[in-house]
Amino acid sequence: MNQADLIARAELRSLAERGLLRSLEPLRGPAGVAVEIGAERLVNFSSNDYLGFAGDLRIANALGQGATLWGTGAGASRLVCGDFLPHRALEEELARFEGTEAALLFNSGYAANTGALPVFAGPEDLVLSDELNHASLIDGCRLSRARVEVYRHADLDGLAQALVRARARRLLVVTDAIFSMDGDRAPLAGIAALCEQHGALLFVDEAHATGVLGPQGRGLCAELGVSPDLLMATLSKAAGVMGAHLAGSRAVCDLLLNRARPFVFSTALPPAIAHAALTALHLLAGPEGDQRRARLQRNLQRFAAGLRGLGLAAQAGSAIFPVLLGTPERAVAAAAALRKRGLLVKAIRPPTVPEGTSRLRIALSAAHTDAQIDQAVGALREVI
Repeated sequence: MNQADLIARAELRSLAERGLLRSLEPLRGPAGVAVEIGAERLVNFSSNDYLGFAGDLRIANALGQGATLWGTGAGASRLVCGDFLPHRALEEELARFEGTEAALLFNSGYAANTGALPVFAGPEDLVLSDELNHASLIDGCRLSRARVEVYRHADLDGLAQALVRARARRLLVVTDAIFSMDGDRAPLAGIAALCEQHGALLFVDEAHATGVLGPQGRGLCAELGVSPDLLMATLSKAAGVMGAHLAGSRAVCDLLLNRARPFVFSTALPPAIAHAALTALHLLAGPEGDQRRARLQRNLQRFAAGLRGLGLAAQAGSAIFPVLLGTPERAVAAAAALRKRGLLVKAIRPPTVPEGTSRLRIALSAAHTDAQIDQAVGALREVI
C-alpha cells in the first residue's frame, strides 16, 4: 500500500464511523420515476428530472441525430476548435428564452458558477452570499479571492445591514433562486431592490427554478420580474439533458468567454448534446412544457397536503421537499425503510447540509402519478 492508499483508508473509516460514507448505485435502464437498481424496482423521488424529460425519446433521438451529424465529442475547448454550429444555435435560443442579449454555454452548473464569480469579483471586492447557497456558489466565491460575508438565510435585514457597512471596489450579491436542499425561494424582489439601492451586482442561480417556475418555465426571476446582472441556469434538471448557461448582456458573455477558466480550459460540450438540448428547450418552453408544469403543480399540492396531514410543515413553492431528521443515522435508516417499501429517497447528510440537519430530500416530478404520490405519503407515515 502506498501513502495515498493509507490516507484514503483512514479517511474512509472516519466517514463510516460518522455515518457519512457514500457509495454509487448504477441504475438499469433510462431515467424516469420508475427505476431499477439491481433486482429492485423503485419509484424514484430523488431525481431533479422535474418535468420528466430526461428519458424522453424525442430528445434521445435528437441526441442520436446530433452524434451522426457532428460526432460524439467536441475535441477541444470552444476557443481552440471545439466551437460547433449547435453550440451557437443553442446559445441564441437560450438568450431568447431568458430575454437577454446573450448566453454562454458551460459544461455544468458547477463549472458555470465557479467560472463566472471569479470574473466579476476579486481581492478588492466584497461578495455577500446566502448561508444556504449551493456548494458551487460557495466555491466560486472562494476562487474569486474576494472578501466574502455570509448573511443569514433569506434575511433581507441582514443583507441590507451588510450592504450599508460595505466598503469595497465592487459589491456582488449571490443567491440561489430555489435552495436545492430546502426547496424554499429566495426573496429575490427584495434582494434586487437592495442591490439597486446600493449599486451591487446581483448573481442568481436558477438551477432548480428553470423549467418549473415562471412564464414558459423561465424561472423565479421571470416570475417576479427581476432582471439580475448575471443569471445561471442548468440544462441538466428540468430540461433533462446536460450543461448550463450564463445569461446576460453581450459584453458580460464576451468577458466570460475570455476569462471564465472552466470555459476557456475545458473541452466543450459535445455538439450532439447541444443539438439535443435545443430540442429539450423547445419542449420545455412550449405548450407541452406548460402542460407538464401544470401537472407538476398539481403533484406538489397533493404531496404538500399529504405531508401536512402527517404533521409536517410543507409548502408547494418548489419541487423539493425536505424531511428533517437531525442525525445521519436517522436519515439513513429512514431512507432504507422507504426503500423496503419500494421508494428511492436518498438520505442527505453533511457536508451537503449543516450538522444536525440530516434529512430526506424528496423531489417531485410531473411524471409521478397520484398513486405514486399517495404511496410516498403512506410510506412516510409508517417510517417517521
